Amino acid sequence: MPQFRFHSEEATAVRRSLLVRGDLRDWVPATCALVAEHLRHHGVAPNGFPFARWHALPAGVIAVEAGFPIAARITGAGLIEPSTLPAGPVLAGWHTDPDQQLAATCRLLDEWLETEGAIRAGDSWEIYHDLPACEGLGVRIEVVQPITFAHATTARR
Repeated sequence: MPQFRFHSEEATAVRRSLLVRGDLRDWVPATCALVAEHLRHHGVAPNGFPFARWHALPAGVIAVEAGFPIAARITGAGLIEPSTLPAGPVLAGWHTDPDQQLAATCRLLDEWLETEGAIRAGDSWEIYHDLPACEGLGVRIEVVQPITFAHATTARR
């Protein structure tokens, strides 16, 4: 069952790239390992689990960023850049079934949005609660979707 909550803005350290969707499975864990090593080398502790966020572009290309939330904003340093996860109302759902496609979890979020009269308010992100290093994505993935309500007077039940 999806959860409605308020997300506070988070500073993040990320690596960005342009990819095709099929490359995400290998790119995300390798990139998170790279960002983790960069943070360790600079004495910065992650302030949460690794994540990835992307935006679809034309011709099947996606602009993607992956990394970690951190306590304070970093300055740009080559491949690793500062970013943020936005503040505001979000809908979060859990993917925990290794045999189920992540798209099924996204469909549950879409159903909630339709039922509650809410709409997407930006790109979603995935938080990897058990991301194995360079071995593909784990099975405990939290999908977080920023939202807004279609009508300002709509209240969450």
